Amino acid sequence: MSDKPRMQVRYEDTIRQAMVEKFGYENPHQIPRLEKITMNMGVGQAIGDKKILDLAVDAMTSISGQKPVLTIARKSIANFRLREGMPIGCMTTIRRQRMYEFMDRLISIVLPRVRDFRGINPKAFDGRGNYTLGLTELLVFPELNPDKFTKPQGMNISIVTSAKNNDEARELLRMFGMPFRELKTKKKEEAAAS
Repeated sequence: MSDKPRMQVRYEDTIRQAMVEKFGYENPHQIPRLEKITMNMGVGQAIGDKKILDLAVDAMTSISGQKPVLTIARKSIANFRLREGMPIGCMTTIRRQRMYEFMDRLISIVLPRVRDFRGINPKAFDGRGNYTLGLTELLVFPELNPDKFTKPQGMNISIVTSAKNNDEARELLRMFGMPFRELKTKKKEEAAAS
């Protein structure tokens, strides 16, 4: 048995070849690939209670498998009782094998556990082949103990690819198994109405 993650083996064995057949790349370095996954958590309540930020750091460490970096406020905002330099969140970037393992858990375990899940938005790309999705509840990750993490907390997950445009990146993520929601077009609605 190989020590490579399942998603990495799938990418190397089938997805690369399928992308070449669909888009006709001449050079193997043109084939889009996953570069990194960035997770970001803003913890606004950390201004009043530092323990909340510690819990968020623990949660992100459990989810990503590595210790996150604290993000600090860049400027002071009096209305929010926020001073420049205060820690207000945490973030981490995962690459290589951890990235593929996280992608596998995200697609096969986490997203199906989201309440009222009907697929993720296929339009949330940034124009350069990067995809961002937000989770409103962290307890969809099975590695988190619901007794310890009682306060609801969300996070943003950005998947960075080497694709040049949104269509290539969307196809790459679809081949990995990302459950994109089908967009309703007017033609489909008209056909259904008649």
